[in-house]
Amino acid sequence: MSLPKVDPDEVEWTAIRAQGAGGQNVNKVSSAVHLRFDIAASSLPQAVKARLAALNDQRITADGVVVIKAQTHRSQEKNRAEALQRLQELVDGVATPPRLRKPTKPTRASKERRLEGKSQRSQVKAARAKVV
Repeated sequence: MSLPKVDPDEVEWTAIRAQGAGGQNVNKVSSAVHLRFDIAASSLPQAVKARLAALNDQRITADGVVVIKAQTHRSQEKNRAEALQRLQELVDGVATPPRLRKPTKPTRASKERRLEGKSQRSQVKAARAKVV
């Protein structure tokens, strides 16, 4: 099964000025980007949409929109590529459904070991009691 790809046409881009140090370039050029991706309106499979919306991630708003800010590079193109890559990694993380846990029972030997440990502990505590 192949992982679903994010369609770049479904992504909304906003160019903003980057924060932090960088001299005149930071003050003049809008090189940072905000990526906005609406989960419900996307062409991703329904199961992937549900798992993505259920993620407890601060980048996902209450409206179901993924917002990613990229500002590490000096060029807007590199920041766009990085933001798109981070969105793809987020989608890839929920693309495969989690494995269901198969309930098991403790073995007879493990039950006996547990009870043996409890009885030893009981004897240790009983030995601490005052002798009457």
